[in-house]
Amino acid sequence: MKRASATVRDVAREAEVSVASVSRALNGLDSVHPDTRARVIAAAKLLGYVPHAGARSLSLARSHAIGVVLPDLYGEFFSEIVRGMDREVTARGYHLLLSNMHADAALAAQAMRSMRGRVDGLIVMAPQLDAVGLDDALPRDVPAVLVNCSDAVGRAAYRIDNAAGIVAAVAHLVHIGRRRLVHIGGPDGNIDARERREAFVAALAHHAPDIEPIVIDGDFREDSGAAAVMRLKAAGAVYDGIVAANDMMALGAMGALREAGMAVPADIAVTGFDDVPLARYLGLTTIRVDIAAMGERAVARLIDALDGGILSAETQIVAVELIVRATTGGMGA
Repeated sequence: MKRASATVRDVAREAEVSVASVSRALNGLDSVHPDTRARVIAAAKLLGYVPHAGARSLSLARSHAIGVVLPDLYGEFFSEIVRGMDREVTARGYHLLLSNMHADAALAAQAMRSMRGRVDGLIVMAPQLDAVGLDDALPRDVPAVLVNCSDAVGRAAYRIDNAAGIVAAVAHLVHIGRRRLVHIGGPDGNIDARERREAFVAALAHHAPDIEPIVIDGDFREDSGAAAVMRLKAAGAVYDGIVAANDMMALGAMGALREAGMAVPADIAVTGFDDVPLARYLGLTTIRVDIAAMGERAVARLIDALDGGILSAETQIVAVELIVRATTGGMGA
């Protein structure tokens, strides 16, 4: 049964393990079960397989680093997702290498290129890039898991159920008697911002078809939420509820409402999105995303693939939950 030109795939087939397991076993890595190592060695001996020196050198060059490319490193959302990622990589014997693209397509491509050769795989959050820009930026030879990116790239991905969250927020406000609602949206070109804005308009059309929706764009930062309230005041807008596209803008809006002499929730009810830790302390009704768990899942999925699993192009949807707190009259946390 000996073959003059047996390959690593032949050994994997004979030992009934993955190619990655063969590589790890023959390179003496500790992560291989002794039984698996014994089967691989026996199969290699049977087939007369001799590892190619160059290939072996490459296989030993694993950095055990995961590259993470984010649109920003500032704010509680990013702190939470990195916290979840760090928890998982630590448990799996890896470490993180972080980079910030500042919501810029050219910087995104540069950040991803700079990771090549330094990391074993990438986790990329680029909600501001369209499918073409993202596909151009992603290295072809580096496994990647995408978080909150365009659906059209054909990579392993996670997406937050933005529409379900906004629909729940609008339905809750209508249920407590608020109908003249304002949406403080995220930046133009951001996929999460677009989906939340579209869901708001559709939900309000369903629940209050006689009310014209008011939409003011922000940038997901606290000061843009405050600025939105100032714009509403200057325009003399009449409203009784705010559906902010994230928690930080909701909190900024609350501060501006207080400065303008309006009470929350007596005059204006406010909801956010994400459920960052600060939202819990300040009693903000919001849409909960388990941000840290999403980071953990992305890391686990990537490392499983690096350790011999399959990284399918499936997009997994991250469920959300309405959490009612004081800013809409609730007492729960």
